Amino acid sequence: MRAAQNFYNLYNHDFIRVAVGVPRVRVADPAFNGDQTIALMRQAVERKAIVVLFPELGLSAYTCDDLFHQRALLDGCDAALAKILAASAGWPITAAIGMPFEVDHLLYNCAVILNRGRVLGVVPKTYPPNYREFYELRQFNPGDHAIRTEVTIAGNRGVPFGSHLLFAADDLTALTIHVEICEDLWVPIPPSSHGALAGATVMLNLSASNITVGKADFRRELVASQSARCLAAYLYSASGAGESTTDLAWDGHALICENGNLVAESERFNYGPQLITSEIDLERLAQERMRQTSFGASVRNARAALGDFRTVSFSAAPPREGRLALERRYERFPYVPSDPARRGERCAEVFEIQVQGLATRLTATGLKRVVLGISGGIDSTHAMLVCAQALDRLGYPRANLLAYTMPGFATSARTLAQARRLMAAIECESHELDIRPSAHQMLKDIGHPYVEGREQFDVTFENVQAGERTSHLFRIANLSGAMVVGTGDLSELALGWCTYGVGDHMSHYAVNASLPKTLIQHVIRWVADTERFGAEASATLREILATEISPELVPARAGADGPGQSTESIVGPYELQDFNLYYTLRFGYPPPKIAFLQWSAWHDRTGGAWPDIPAGQRNQYDLAQIKTHLRTFLYRFFKLSQFKRSCVPNAPKVGSGGSLSPRGDYRAPSDSEAEAWLAELDLIPDSDA
Repeated sequence: MRAAQNFYNLYNHDFIRVAVGVPRVRVADPAFNGDQTIALMRQAVERKAIVVLFPELGLSAYTCDDLFHQRALLDGCDAALAKILAASAGWPITAAIGMPFEVDHLLYNCAVILNRGRVLGVVPKTYPPNYREFYELRQFNPGDHAIRTEVTIAGNRGVPFGSHLLFAADDLTALTIHVEICEDLWVPIPPSSHGALAGATVMLNLSASNITVGKADFRRELVASQSARCLAAYLYSASGAGESTTDLAWDGHALICENGNLVAESERFNYGPQLITSEIDLERLAQERMRQTSFGASVRNARAALGDFRTVSFSAAPPREGRLALERRYERFPYVPSDPARRGERCAEVFEIQVQGLATRLTATGLKRVVLGISGGIDSTHAMLVCAQALDRLGYPRANLLAYTMPGFATSARTLAQARRLMAAIECESHELDIRPSAHQMLKDIGHPYVEGREQFDVTFENVQAGERTSHLFRIANLSGAMVVGTGDLSELALGWCTYGVGDHMSHYAVNASLPKTLIQHVIRWVADTERFGAEASATLREILATEISPELVPARAGADGPGQSTESIVGPYELQDFNLYYTLRFGYPPPKIAFLQWSAWHDRTGGAWPDIPAGQRNQYDLAQIKTHLRTFLYRFFKLSQFKRSCVPNAPKVGSGGSLSPRGDYRAPSDSEAEAWLAELDLIPDSDA
C-alpha cells in the first residue's frame, strides 16, 4: 500500500473480491442461459468483484446429451457468448464461462475466459469422465487431443487454446488464474496442481456435478484440500436448477476456499439464481509459498511439465478508489475459534499438547516432581493446571507438585487469596514464601534508594523481586530433585514483558511459551466449565479470569482501587497485541494491512453486525487506538525484545500461529532495527475517515 491509496479499500491491501455464480438454466437454450449469465455478471460487477466463475457448460446446460452434436445448439452458444462479450465490454471483471466448442471437427467441453469484451483464452477439459452416470466421451474429446494452440471464437481471432494456460493480471502482481473443469479435480494429479507450481494463485473449476447423498461433504473436502495443497484460492461452481432431472439431480453448490479454509458457500437446492462473493488474500498465498520451501522443491521437480504453460496477460482494473470494506469476517481473536464447539475442541487439544510435552520431559529426565511459582494470575494458574494433569497422567501424586506463592512488596490481598485457594483445590503441596526480606537485602546490598525510604519504583526495584522468586524456585528444585516449570506466555515473549535471565524469563521447561494470553484465558475458562479439577477449583479459576492483569511489582498508592500496575496500560490491550502478533509472525504482513484487518474486526460495525460476539468481547477500537498500540507492538517486537527470545527454555509448540523459539518457527537477530516497520505506520490514517 502506498500513501496515495485509500486505506479503507480492500484492493489496496492485496485482497481481491471474487464471485461464483449459479444461474438458473434451460436445457439447450443458449440465449436464455446467456442472459442469465449476464445478469449475474452485472451483480458481480456491482459488488466490486473482479473475477467471477460460472458452471460447466453453462451456456448450453450440462444435460444436453446427444444434442451437443446439433449445429443449432453450437451456433446458439457462440451467439450467446458474443452477446455476453458485448454486454460486458466495459465491465472490469474477468469471467470463466462454460460452453461446448468445436475445433477441427472435434468437440470439447470448454471454459471460455473473457475480460472487458475480449476472449483471453479457451481451456478444454482434460479428463472427461466416462463411468457410472457420466458418458462425456460420447460427445467430447479430452483436451490433450487438440493440436491447435489458437482458435477463433465469437468473432475473436488468435485466441489461445489449450489446457496449459495461465491468465496473469499485469496490474495485480499476485493474481494469476488457472482453470480446470469438474472431473479434472477428482483425478490423482489435478491439472491445477501443475498450474499452482507454474505460478497460479487462484484456481477456477467450472463443474456440473450432480448431487448424491454425502457428495456435498466430499466436494468441500476435495476443494478445501486442493486449495491447501496448492497454497492457493479455489473457486468451484456446480450446476443448479433447470438442468434435466431425467436421471440426475442438481444442488447448485458453489464454494470459495483459500489455503484449506472455506470462506464462502452457496445455499444448496435454491431454485433461483445465486451469486456468492468473498475476498481472497493474495498476499497470504504468496507468503505461504515463500515460507514453505517444499513448494519450491516441487516446482523444481516438476519443471519439465511446467514448460508447457503459456501465460496470457490482462488488466484486472481493480476498483481502488473509495471505501470498500471486507465482506469476509476476520476473527478478533485469531488464536481462538469463534464457534463454541470448535473452541472447546481447540482448548482440549491445546491442553493435551502441553500436558504431553511436560509428561514426556519428566519421563526423559527421570524427575517425578515439579516446582512452580503461583501468583494468583492467569499464567501461573494455567501452568499449575498443566502440571497437575501431567502428574495425573504419569500416575504421580499431586503432592509432587511443589507450589510456592511468594508475596512481595506489591502483592494484593486478592491475588494472594486466589493463589491459596487454587493450591488447596488442586491438592498439591503448597507453600508460602515471603520474598520481601531477601529482596530488601539485595536492594540494600546494591545501594538502592528504596531501603532509605525513598519511593523509587524503577526497573531495578521490580526485577529484584522477579529475580528473587526465580532464584528461590531453582534452588528449591535442586533441593527437592524437581524441575522448575515456567509460566511466561507467547504474548509476553513477543512484547519483551518478562525479566531476563534470573526472572520469569527462565525455567527448566516452559509449558506456556507458545500460547498467547488470549488463548490461555479461553483454555482456563474451558477447564473451569468442564470442572476437570472440581467445582471449587472452577470457581477460583473464574475469579482469577476476572482479575486485572498486573505484574504486582509496584505498590498501589494509598486508597487506590486496584493494583499499582496495569500491564495492558503499558504494553497495550492483549486482545489487540495478540492480533498484531498473529499476523506479523504467521504471515509477515506489513503494518498497514494488519491495521486494516484489525480495524475491520474491531471497529464499531453498524446494523447489528456479528450479534454472536459474547458480552465481554464487544470492545471497540477506532483506528487511532489501533495505530497507537500497533506502534508499541512493532517497536517492542522488532527493536527491544529479540535478545530475550534468542535464549528461551524448551517449550512445546502448540499452534500454527507460531512459536518464538529460536529453535523453531522464528529466527531473528537480537540487534535488528524496527525502522522499516515503523515507517509504514505513516501509511495508516491517524483517525477514522
